[in-house]
Amino acid sequence: MDNSSVSQRIHVRAPGGGTTQPQRGVQPTSETGTRLSLDDCALWMQNLRGKLALGFRGVHPFVFPARLFSSHSVLPQSHIHTSASLEISRKWEKKNKIVYPPQLPGEPRRPAEIYHCRRQIKYSKDKMWYLAKLIQGMSIDQALAQLEFSDKKGAQIIKEVLLEAQDMAVRDHNVEFRSNLYIAQSTSGRGQYLKRIRYHGRGRFGIMEKVFCHYFVKLVEGPPPPPEAPKTAVAHAKEYIQELRNRTIIHTL
Repeated sequence: MDNSSVSQRIHVRAPGGGTTQPQRGVQPTSETGTRLSLDDCALWMQNLRGKLALGFRGVHPFVFPARLFSSHSVLPQSHIHTSASLEISRKWEKKNKIVYPPQLPGEPRRPAEIYHCRRQIKYSKDKMWYLAKLIQGMSIDQALAQLEFSDKKGAQIIKEVLLEAQDMAVRDHNVEFRSNLYIAQSTSGRGQYLKRIRYHGRGRFGIMEKVFCHYFVKLVEGPPPPPEAPKTAVAHAKEYIQELRNRTIIHTL
């Protein structure tokens, strides 16, 4: 069966309510004026019949809408957000590649520093912050012991990150003893939130966020430093006054 026989059997309802008889020998064409193949004609007829069944009016019988081919394009349409705001800088991991100048003879050996993190953790950054500050300043063995007996979800995640950082220290940073490390920095950060729709009654809706967080840790070779003495009220007042005096007030004498 050729294309001309297909075009002879097309009956389209006219805007006035009657049917229009197609002209013999006329082949359906696309909006660009090119002739369509037999498969394209069959697809066009199938979509046209569906529109006529729904009460669609005003479609020219021999003009093929280009949007019907949208699902058959080479690159499917995507609504994924691909802007630069979703890119991760990776600045924390790049600190492992810092190269220091050679040390002078007799100078004490510079301790190794290991930076490690885990991103996009399905956990609240505020809950992770309390666990991160719990182990800051501890030796790595003491920190692992504290996290082992914590029933929090974030504690097990931080424990896995510390073990990974400990392996990196021995493998990549020439640390001789695995236990000769302490947590110099431990903090959390806000991840990339995902917004979703929460459907309410009476046609209303709300926006809910699926929260994610990042965890950052810095290990330093050596024993942990002694804890700082708590500041008194007078020390806090002196520090506050010094901050006020160090201000730069513009447009003044």
